[in-house]
Amino acid sequence: MLCSRAPITTGTSVLGIKFNGGVVIAADILGSYGSLARFRDCPRVMKVNDNIILGAGGDYADFQYLKDIIEQKIIDEECLDDGFPLKPKSLHCWLTRVLYNRRSKLDPFWNNFIVGGIQDGETFLGTVDKLGTAFLDDHIATGYGAYIALPLMRDALEKTPDMSMREAQGLLVKCLTVLFYRDARSFPKVNLLSLF
Repeated sequence: MLCSRAPITTGTSVLGIKFNGGVVIAADILGSYGSLARFRDCPRVMKVNDNIILGAGGDYADFQYLKDIIEQKIIDEECLDDGFPLKPKSLHCWLTRVLYNRRSKLDPFWNNFIVGGIQDGETFLGTVDKLGTAFLDDHIATGYGAYIALPLMRDALEKTPDMSMREAQGLLVKCLTVLFYRDARSFPKVNLLSLF
């Protein structure tokens, strides 16, 4: 049996924040091969459907594998055409189960995911790590961003609790800029997706 002992091509921090009526997720587009900035066009934020956006940090190959499975789930649901599309809470729960299952087999997916979306008129933002540990919050950062960007996000939310979409996007761009200055695995080009 082959097990992935360590991530190879990786992406660093992913940031997510709720704003008034929606959610934003952002990440840079660098794929690092160890400490080498090897691949400079690796988007790690995707739109799953009209209600869900997803961001991933960690091993890029594992993200691509799960992305293919999620895209197939969406195709299967569209073929059913039963009026019940995948919802953010469902995807978050499914990812929790999948990541915990692989961790229990001692062959984890080396990823941290942020799931954002709108369900029943309410915004949703949750994260799952490679161990299957999951939680929900109004602002989430993975990787090095949990140390550098999260305090900036908390400070901005205390000053402006009812943030607009433009303010939230500006905040995440500012946080990713600071991460570019401080995180050796970061990159100045970013992907940013909003859902409102």
